[in-house]
Amino acid sequence: MKTVIIVQARMTSTRLPGKVLKEVFGKPLLEYQIERLKRVLLADEIIIATTINETDQPIVDFCNSVRIPCFRGSEGDVLSRYYNAAKSYKADIIVRVTSDCPLIDPMIIDKVIQFYIQNEEKYDYVSNTLERTYPRGMDTEIFSYKALEEAFVNAKELPEREHVTAFIYRRPEQYRLGSVKQTTDQSQHRWTVDTPEDFRLIKKLLSSLYPLNHEFSMLDCLELLRKHPEWEKINKHIEQKAYGQ
Repeated sequence: MKTVIIVQARMTSTRLPGKVLKEVFGKPLLEYQIERLKRVLLADEIIIATTINETDQPIVDFCNSVRIPCFRGSEGDVLSRYYNAAKSYKADIIVRVTSDCPLIDPMIIDKVIQFYIQNEEKYDYVSNTLERTYPRGMDTEIFSYKALEEAFVNAKELPEREHVTAFIYRRPEQYRLGSVKQTTDQSQHRWTVDTPEDFRLIKKLLSSLYPLNHEFSMLDCLELLRKHPEWEKINKHIEQKAYGQ
């Protein structure tokens, strides 16, 4: 069984264009994320799934420079992009993360993968986002190639083509959904990059943690914010985009 992490990435973000290649210490956010994804023990490969648009050529060039496979597909039909990427790289199990989560903790990804593998006959889809207890920015979804293929073939509504897993998790009567939670609810934290304010916070966290420990964890982030509670006000007012946007 081949487990593949597929990261969707594009340059034309509406609220913060070019965010995935914005730099901290001269290094793009996507590179920080890839460093972290390489530490996931239960995954076999990392694929960046970007678009065929010329605007995303910088992502392709970056992937070539760090020797990470890059797949190009539709911008709007993200489901087809994901499906074709998974098919091209012969994935049996897909780990979905997004490129706006540069602080994602590899230990959490491994925890979600492990839960999926141990309960493969029980669940078709597992994530830590169905019921949020982790900070936003730790988002991890796991599902089979079979479920992804079914979604690709059957999804008709635009939101279900724009959002890779919407067809699956909106049908609990058809797909068995598993949720990974932690005992302490820390979902109030926002460590994703979608706005200039988000980037300011992420830059502060990276600038403080990375020079001391390249392999810092979610717990290290939480401890740093405990010492600097005022930092969370930077992006506290930012609202997550509604479904379908």
